[in-house]
Amino acid sequence: MSDYFVHDSACVDEGAVIGRNTKIWHFCHICNGAVIGDACSFGQNDFVGGNVVIGSNVKVQNNVSIYGGTVIEDDVFLGPSCVLTNVTNPRSQVNRHSLYEETRIRRGATIGANATIVCGITIGRYAFISAGAVVVKDVPDYALIMGCPGRHKGWMSRHGHILKNPDIDGIMTCPESGLRYQEEEGRLRCLDLDEETPLPESMRVGSVAYDTWKTRDQGA
Repeated sequence: MSDYFVHDSACVDEGAVIGRNTKIWHFCHICNGAVIGDACSFGQNDFVGGNVVIGSNVKVQNNVSIYGGTVIEDDVFLGPSCVLTNVTNPRSQVNRHSLYEETRIRRGATIGANATIVCGITIGRYAFISAGAVVVKDVPDYALIMGCPGRHKGWMSRHGHILKNPDIDGIMTCPESGLRYQEEEGRLRCLDLDEETPLPESMRVGSVAYDTWKTRDQGA
């Protein structure tokens, strides 16, 4: 008996490696050679190709295809119908299966609904790609990316809040968690947790709804 869940309508090829407590829902296809970590969730109609590596606690929403050459680290969120590519210059008549380019999505990043990630780039830790954005180059840790092509519009905290109003030392504080962040030479780092350290259990349950935070942040 497996220690993960697969819906009766899903197809998991022999040779796929799937971690404990992972859930694979309706009409998904997981290909031979895919490696998936623990406690992941795949919504309806997802595809995971061979030669894909996915970490633990990754949430993949409906209608997402993850093609060979993609590496997804722990705690990543892939929004509905986002697009991940693996060849820069595809042609139907030219076989480029041996030329797949690695796309890496690092720990804690969020890819919004219908966003497109051009292959061969790295999305930094805890970066936030907004819905519908088209990302064509590397994204630094904690960056908020919006538009087509995607542009750097600000910084996001681990809890998904825009960081604003730095103090005299340039330190910005997340309104939900209280974690402090500081920008140095165009990069952001968290002062209270290492980027490779998972959130403490006490911080994993949201405590500020978006509307509440927005009202408070605007001083209404």
